[in-house]
Amino acid sequence: MKKCRITAIRIACYKDLMEQYENPITDACDMKEGQVFIANGWEKPEGFCDSAWESISPFVMTLACGGEDIYNGWMKNKKISDDLLQRRVPSGQFPD
Repeated sequence: MKKCRITAIRIACYKDLMEQYENPITDACDMKEGQVFIANGWEKPEGFCDSAWESISPFVMTLACGGEDIYNGWMKNKKISDDLLQRRVPSGQFPD
């Protein structure tokens, strides 16, 4: 299984919806834009937000297993998930 690099490219926070629908929480996601994580196959990277992981883990698993065209032709670039959600990184190019 391949490793995937995940880059947080945008952080969205909708306080009006949170106030209306969520119970207050003490440990909200604290990821930062530009922050990079390395997923080892299906394993959630350390420090990665649980709810964000639940959203993207199926895509990470597909990429880690060598899949492409996750959106079945919907996107102009069949590797758009590689570019926007996570990127498969060739072996030997991971940070220490």
